[in-house]
Amino acid sequence: MSSQSIPQPEELFTITGVTAEFDVTARTLRHYEEIGLISPLRRGSQRLYTARDRVRIRLILRGRRLGFALGEIHEMLDLYDADPTEVTQLREVIQRGDDKLQELYTQVAELQEVITELVELRARMKIRLDAITAEGEPL
Repeated sequence: MSSQSIPQPEELFTITGVTAEFDVTARTLRHYEEIGLISPLRRGSQRLYTARDRVRIRLILRGRRLGFALGEIHEMLDLYDADPTEVTQLREVIQRGDDKLQELYTQVAELQEVITELVELRARMKIRLDAITAEGEPL
């Protein structure tokens, strides 16, 4: 192993530092470790996170924010590890991103239908309420 591949102490971050940097809980980081998304170094019972771990955490959080399941994120990260050229990973991420976009467009259309229906229902109820109160009936 070359000296370049051994992280220097200033390149290692504790769980406290990483939780603060990414605004996640220690439990979240431990979960990511348990399911194999990250592999922090260990010094006794202390977890030490490398620059690679931090990049992976950033990608995991971005993937979650975009609506990907942890399993999907795991598969995409594994592709990166398997293909250092990133070609396979990039193609897969683009395809999954396209699929996610289509899913979101569908959800937006469905929500717009619900909004339209609710606005129409409210308008009919308001007309009925106005008619009732105009007749002098108590509320």
